[in-house]
Amino acid sequence: MAQVKVFHDREGGTLTVWFDDPQQEYICEETGEEVILMKDKSRRVIGFEKLNYSVPVSENVNFAFETVGA
Repeated sequence: MAQVKVFHDREGGTLTVWFDDPQQEYICEETGEEVILMKDKSRRVIGFEKLNYSVPVSENVNFAFETVGA
């Protein structure tokens, strides 16, 4: 079973999502839309980071996931 890891850093204002092992990160690419793509050696996207991400302190960050068969 695959895992998705989500980290919200309120102080730093970032939201980081990993689709694969963060240890496999080889290179990062900025998209120009305050999103950084983390890639492995084969340049496959294994995660992303959204910069300047914030929600009011009184709110929780909620996530919903959907998978599609290959």
